[in-house]
Amino acid sequence: MSQGTSSTREIPETGPIPKHIAIIMDGNGRWARKRYLPRMAGHKQGIETVRNVIKSCSDHGVEYLTLFAFSSENWRRPDDEVSFLMQLFAGALEQEISKLHENGIRFKVIGDISRFESKIIQFIQKGEQLTANNSKLTLTVAANYGGRWDILQAMRRLIEKSADLPVHLNEENLAQYLSMYYAPEPDLFIRTGGECRISNFLLWQLAYTELYFTDTLWPDFDEKEFDLAIQSYQQRERRFGQTSEQVQQ
Repeated sequence: MSQGTSSTREIPETGPIPKHIAIIMDGNGRWARKRYLPRMAGHKQGIETVRNVIKSCSDHGVEYLTLFAFSSENWRRPDDEVSFLMQLFAGALEQEISKLHENGIRFKVIGDISRFESKIIQFIQKGEQLTANNSKLTLTVAANYGGRWDILQAMRRLIEKSADLPVHLNEENLAQYLSMYYAPEPDLFIRTGGECRISNFLLWQLAYTELYFTDTLWPDFDEKEFDLAIQSYQQRERRFGQTSEQVQQ
């Protein structure tokens, strides 16, 4: 399946290692609470887990990693926590982009970044430009992102581009305007922290993704836990509407 192609239209090539992994990084606050620490300490520790997961993906040959960092609904959190998360995001961007570039990793951000302060927007733009030609791994951070927003903005862009032409509404035409048009659909979705929801994340793209939920809190999601997720994926039979007999032929 090529970039931007829908798994409901074509059967993608699959292998023992997911080409694209998408993760909801849940449990930072609970990790901190269990240790009688402020929630912010959990978010800081979560950054270290991000570094480790990026390395694990590189080591395993994963080509795309997409992380749900901040949803469009996360603005509902307490003001002090939102402010801290914005500071943490800005600091991580400033410190990590050059390291990503040195390791051949392409950096992308999806979501409505217009609500962020100008410093964060500048860091994002600089990081995307600096790493644009890297190809070892594409790291996408979903920030102020929502799956419904993604579909709606794609519809608006399709209509705008087709203002002087009849709108041929099909999956291929719409998919090119989705935020992740540049990547194949995720093979494996991981959510840490014990919740079993996709929480408005990549609603279009997860149509045929294998889902993996773990009680492990995000700061504790180490290399061993990553390997368990990969092992679970390797035990799945990906049929894409076919029968088991067809897949096994």
